[in-house]
Formats: sequence, C-alpha cells, structure tokens
Amino acid sequence: MNKSLTLYTRAGCPLCEEMEAAIEGLRGGRTIAVARIDVDADAALKTRYGWDVPLLFDGETEIARHRLDPAVFRAWLAGNP
Repeated sequence: MNKSLTLYTRAGCPLCEEMEAAIEGLRGGRTIAVARIDVDADAALKTRYGWDVPLLFDGETEIARHRLDPAVFRAWLAGNP
C-alpha cells in the first residue's frame, strides 16, 4: 500500500508526537506517508481546529482525534490494502 494521510498538528504538542509514533508503530511495514500540517501556520485551519489537535485524516475522512485508537487504525489499514 502506498497511502497518504494528513496529520493536523502544532509545534510542541505532545499528543501530536504520540499519535505520530503510534502510526509508525501500527503501520506494519506498509508505506504510509503522513503529511504533517501545522494548524498555527494557516489562519483558516487555526480557526477551524483551534486546540483540537492532533487530527488524522484520510482525505476528508477523519480517522482519529486527540489519540489514535489502535483498533480503529487497524480497521482503516484493513480497508486500505
């Protein structure tokens, strides 16, 4: 699988770092690109998400908010072979 996800984050966010590490640990050798987007660098994103980070998306589909649920992420992986 060569899949790309979007991780909305901000500098100095421990939960963001935790989610990124969890993705890495659960990807099971699959190639998954994670585009990190700092919400503070874009006024519209900062307004939209505020302090509600990290957020993980596949396109427009939200996969996780605040913490990555391993079962949900594995289900997403299973649906994206």
